Amino acid sequence: MALKRYALPASVWAMAACIQIGVAPLHAAALAAALEGSVSSREEGPMEGVLVSAKRAGGNVTVTVVSDEQGRYRFPAGRLTPGKYAIRIRAAKYELDGAGSASVARGKTARADLKLKQTSDPSKIAAQISNAEWIMSFPGTEQQRASVGPCTHCHTLERVARSKYDADAFVPLIDRMLSYPSGAFPKRVNTGRAPKLLDANADPAAEAAAQAKQQAARRQLAEYLASINLSTTDQWKYEFKTYPRPKGKATQVIYTEWTLPNEAEQPHDVIVDSRGLVWYADFGSQLLGVLDPKTGKVTEYTPPTLKKARPGGSLSLHFDKDENLWLGMMWQGGIAKFDRNTRKFKTWSLPDEIQGDHVQLTFLSPDNLQVDNKVWVNDSGTYNQYRVDVMTGKWETFETSKAPHPGVYDIISDKQNNLYFNVIGREHIGRIDAKTKQVLFFEIPTKGAGPRRGMMDAQGRLWFGENRADKIGVFDTNTQKFQEWVPPTKGSWPYDVTADKNGMVWSGGEFTDRVLRLDPRSGEFTEYLLPRDTNVRRLWTDRAPNPALWVGSTHNASIIKLEVLDAPAGSGSR
Repeated sequence: MALKRYALPASVWAMAACIQIGVAPLHAAALAAALEGSVSSREEGPMEGVLVSAKRAGGNVTVTVVSDEQGRYRFPAGRLTPGKYAIRIRAAKYELDGAGSASVARGKTARADLKLKQTSDPSKIAAQISNAEWIMSFPGTEQQRASVGPCTHCHTLERVARSKYDADAFVPLIDRMLSYPSGAFPKRVNTGRAPKLLDANADPAAEAAAQAKQQAARRQLAEYLASINLSTTDQWKYEFKTYPRPKGKATQVIYTEWTLPNEAEQPHDVIVDSRGLVWYADFGSQLLGVLDPKTGKVTEYTPPTLKKARPGGSLSLHFDKDENLWLGMMWQGGIAKFDRNTRKFKTWSLPDEIQGDHVQLTFLSPDNLQVDNKVWVNDSGTYNQYRVDVMTGKWETFETSKAPHPGVYDIISDKQNNLYFNVIGREHIGRIDAKTKQVLFFEIPTKGAGPRRGMMDAQGRLWFGENRADKIGVFDTNTQKFQEWVPPTKGSWPYDVTADKNGMVWSGGEFTDRVLRLDPRSGEFTEYLLPRDTNVRRLWTDRAPNPALWVGSTHNASIIKLEVLDAPAGSGSR
């Protein structure tokens, strides 16, 4: 085990010390301000929904608030410590008119009125918009625009649109991109994606036909990408379309973002323990990290390497009942437990007879292992489910891949340690009975729903993102009934869904840079725009009276906390 500690400047510690886990609900109008001001432009006058971010010189923490309907913004006292701050804004098609800065002094309210100017410079607008806005702006058919979506797993669509490759150059580039493992991105280009599991009974002619079809599809994609980038023009020939800025409740929020020590880190899953420590798994390397938001200190641990020739990285990160950390080790072909008391790892590898380069153990569920000492594991290489007895090391295989429901994604256990799994390839939730081993499937009302990730609440309701139907869904495991909600912004494509302890439901995805909050009793949605491009994956809510939402910025090596300022009281508990 390798351990790294990063000492941050005392000024950063002081600043971060003011940002506590579980703070009482914030009522902005009732608090003194460390920094306040107005946001306006010649075109609109006072501007609502402009995100104003402040970062202290030399610090690693950025705090962001949003202007209200009068164009006013306010950083509550205690959120900014004395010092010089750089200010940036997020408002599509606008930029600061002049440099943005402010000096904060102890016991005083600093003021900085911000003037914005509308920009017609396509290059500047391109740097502001989300992946969803790029897709919305691209010309072509709906199918063509959708075809670029997978690019966002590794980088923004701005990177594609600014490129100058023609179709011939794009073809080998696409082939190379497809050869990378899932944890690759521009700041860490891992190599060595595992081969597909071969079917000994496959028809060679059918295989050849399938490969020819894939190559034709890649050529079509290459030609489309070359038609929307800068390969034949110095300026994009299409208009940039943008979503409206936040308004009303969506402005009543405060964000805190901690930048991690290494810019090549990818905090995919971020979870918060009962002590307020923030744990994260790195998607592209052997790393488990923990951030103490009270001090700003980051400590990192290195899980064992089980297969030196295979890529590192972890996707799913879970607590057991004792808040030990469990990792799905993906291409390493095993799972790991990190004992939070001894600070040591223990691993379990698949048996040799089911092990192989095709194995990718992406998801696991140790949440209820105390029932029978067994942990559930999903293999994205075969879409089979496994169960390992952590006391004996014995593995069991459940061949869900042979059912007519391919493409299993997240797995979630209930209080009896029965397994539920999301079938992203279709519109089903699967269930494996822990005792009888019977496999059942339940059909989601929306065809092609593509359930991706989710969680089980205290009432036995399985919440999930319908990633291919653009909806939020819930399956009541007691009544075996579904309910679905459609987000107000088309193109949200929910990746994950979680319910907080007050009964509010949260979701987000890779495209819009927005986080959704749903009140399932009224069906009301609130959409919170994040301060910068954020490839949203796993969502987590902490245990504060007014629960905060936590998410990793997978491509920006940072962790974001979102606090609603005047949160409505919900019902239910997690």
